[in-house]
Amino acid sequence: MKLRNGQTDEWYTPKYIFEALNIEFDLDPCHPLEKTFVPAKRWYTKNENGLHQVWHGLVWMNPPFGGRNGYFPWVEKFLEHGNGIGLFTSLTSSEGFQKYIPKMDAILFPKTKTRFIKPNGEEGGNPFHGVVLFSKGENATNALRYSGLGIFLEIQKTVNDNKF
Repeated sequence: MKLRNGQTDEWYTPKYIFEALNIEFDLDPCHPLEKTFVPAKRWYTKNENGLHQVWHGLVWMNPPFGGRNGYFPWVEKFLEHGNGIGLFTSLTSSEGFQKYIPKMDAILFPKTKTRFIKPNGEEGGNPFHGVVLFSKGENATNALRYSGLGIFLEIQKTVNDNKF
């Protein structure tokens, strides 16, 4: 992925999110090269390219955000897998939000903007926009529901869900 000089796609999810979720994941398919706070039994880094690997069990997914719509293939694989918690930008009128959120079981809007952790361990600055956490599967949905991280919404499925 081509990023501007000095920029990185390596931003780590803060530890407090995992503490609030209070759940252990079987797999993180988008793990940075360095060990982070993700409580997962196994992970794939960009060296293994999680998009080309088999996913198993309960998944945590913080996909690479670089490039326009770069996270779409990750979210599609997440939906195909159907068991886990992930995140992406909460730009509610964006193509990705409108396309993928209705297919989730639940979403959570954190109370504050999430300050991701830089590769050097420092907390990042105040981001331009917030994120949304989303879930597929009962255990993942319950972890969001009881996390206390923000506004939790279950997605109600209707007959017309596939028509937009």
